[in-house]
Amino acid sequence: MKKQAFVVALALALSFPAAAHKQWLLPSQATVNGKEVWVTFDGAVSNQLFFPDHVPMRLDNVVATAPDGSKVELQNASTGKYRSTFDLRLAQEGTYRVANVNRGVSASWDTAASLAAKEKARAEGKPTTGPGAPRGGFLRNATPEELATKIPADAKNLQVTETIGRVETFVTNGRTTDVEPVGEGLELVPLTHPNDLFEGEEAKFVLHVDGKPAAGLDVEVVRGDTRFRNAQEEIRATSGADGSFTVTFPQPGRYWLEVSSEDAKSGVPQATKRRLMYVATLEVLPQ
Repeated sequence: MKKQAFVVALALALSFPAAAHKQWLLPSQATVNGKEVWVTFDGAVSNQLFFPDHVPMRLDNVVATAPDGSKVELQNASTGKYRSTFDLRLAQEGTYRVANVNRGVSASWDTAASLAAKEKARAEGKPTTGPGAPRGGFLRNATPEELATKIPADAKNLQVTETIGRVETFVTNGRTTDVEPVGEGLELVPLTHPNDLFEGEEAKFVLHVDGKPAAGLDVEVVRGDTRFRNAQEEIRATSGADGSFTVTFPQPGRYWLEVSSEDAKSGVPQATKRRLMYVATLEVLPQ
């Protein structure tokens, strides 16, 4: 069930427009100050931002990183019907990065039987692709090692895709500190600190793919509380030649930022395609 929930959520996030399901991690507050500070996080995949109404985010791959780069243990973790929750103790001063990072491999192929069925459908003028069409084998959310054991040796028209998704948020205790690039997959590198965002002010970010600036990527930003308005009111931007883009947030609140990309640079030898997805939850303060 854990693997299935992630596969469904990631496929939806990569394939559907603004009105579809969205993954998110939401802190109870993004800026705090104290020596013994706790923050509670919600994680979900929902139809409306930030109302848990679809499936919970699984916490298996959620990692909290302290300002000094050490890992922080999630406390009081719980997964319910529509959302997961956990607490984080912020013992250090600085900015914490909390991220759910998932990666997996999917594969599809034809068998002798599916090829024969497609040939028959073609002769009868019936569709050979789409719902109801003949299908061969399919493998979801596998590890690269499983490809050799779960795909038959006589598979035809094999297509293997690697998927890497990162869903994250940032919380600062006291003073802000730098958010260092991870250097893998698709990620946001903030030039304006993610916990120093204000309404009406321009914020600047850079998109990286595998540690290098990524140009021409479409960015979608949506303010939360979509349940209480008739339109998504998306803000859209495109990364420039240096991977940078800017956003001016029109009003205070929590915002959801999403970017996706596709290339042929998979580290899995059998894969011919790699899909990348990035999501961040950002808090914007009033002037």
